[in-house]
Amino acid sequence: MYYRRKILLAMLQEFGGRLNGTDFQKYLFLLTQEQDKPSFDFVPYKFGGFSFQSYADKRTMVGYCLLKNSENWSANDKTDYMVQLTPHDRQSILKIKQECGELKGKNLVRHVYRKYPYYAIKSEIAADCLSKDELAEVNKCKPTQSNYTFFTIGYEGKSFDHYLNQLVENNIHVLCDVRKNPFSMKYGFSKSQLEDACNKLGITYIHFPELGIESEKRKNLEDKTDYEKLFKDYEKKTLPANKASLEKLYQLFLKNKRIAITCFEADHTFCHRHKIAKQIEKQPNWAFKIEHI
Repeated sequence: MYYRRKILLAMLQEFGGRLNGTDFQKYLFLLTQEQDKPSFDFVPYKFGGFSFQSYADKRTMVGYCLLKNSENWSANDKTDYMVQLTPHDRQSILKIKQECGELKGKNLVRHVYRKYPYYAIKSEIAADCLSKDELAEVNKCKPTQSNYTFFTIGYEGKSFDHYLNQLVENNIHVLCDVRKNPFSMKYGFSKSQLEDACNKLGITYIHFPELGIESEKRKNLEDKTDYEKLFKDYEKKTLPANKASLEKLYQLFLKNKRIAITCFEADHTFCHRHKIAKQIEKQPNWAFKIEHI
């Protein structure tokens, strides 16, 4: 079993075996703030910091009968998962229970929002939990960048929630998927999952399959020379054949100011998205920033 799932089960075990979804997310969020390498990343969402990955794990554990099939987090397993954690994580869970175990509902939400206001920036319940001054602190954390910036982003080596949070932090309004086949074995990065999460965060998702590269052409890429040959072919054939799509992408950028194109590779120089960015940069009167995140 993945260690992060043991974290979920141990946390639930220590808090009595049953918690509602919002309370569980808050306790889990507080735990990750105690960890040197957080087991889960979080993104601002409608009830505060939220981990999409934790809910994907929950669905899996329901399938294994470790959790009950319920809207709440409800244990269905008597295994002692606390003893399977590192001493530091055990101590952190006990610390959170001691300091915040009596806090539930709005009181728990208020505690987390006060301490970590950034994660309340998309909250639908902040006004019911915080004072006017506390809300002002939350508003100060909202991304306000409005200058024209064309981003590229890869998801290699990133959790789904970390990736989404990068979009939020950079105030990106539109995500353009330039993969030919937007399917991934990694949770969150197949088209339907990515589109759904983006929509929930107020980010428009658009797929440009015609700007992708056939999977057959990506086989047997071993070194920089192989990638250079691939990208030369891409510049010579694919980009000229898709001028209309490039123009659509450019117009989306002019309209929305902050958009990102996305693919897999962490290093943009090993991904065709950097060739798309260079082509967009050739537009007449280009005077905008390109940023690779």
